Amino acid sequence: MNNITLIGYVGKDAECRTFENGGKVANFTFATTERGYTLQNGTQVPEQTDWHNVVCHKGLAEFAEKWARKGQPFLITGRVRYREYTNQAGEKRYITEVIA
Repeated sequence: MNNITLIGYVGKDAECRTFENGGKVANFTFATTERGYTLQNGTQVPEQTDWHNVVCHKGLAEFAEKWARKGQPFLITGRVRYREYTNQAGEKRYITEVIA
């Protein structure tokens, strides 16, 4: 089973595209943060923020276009997808996305 649930904040406003067949897709970044803490021996563990690329299709894309604004708290459920592509310089790149 490929399932992920994230609680965090929208990193940038959703960018929405509409296709000729009427389909929509929205993309935005999403931040999740693990709070810093102090171990019993006094060692400080700093706060750590992870960034995620979120992709929404169809009705969720319309929802994201309307509500996904920078700084908004969200709960996202979806699946993880890994892709690779070759950039203009001919280098292989890898990307991880959450398909909401």
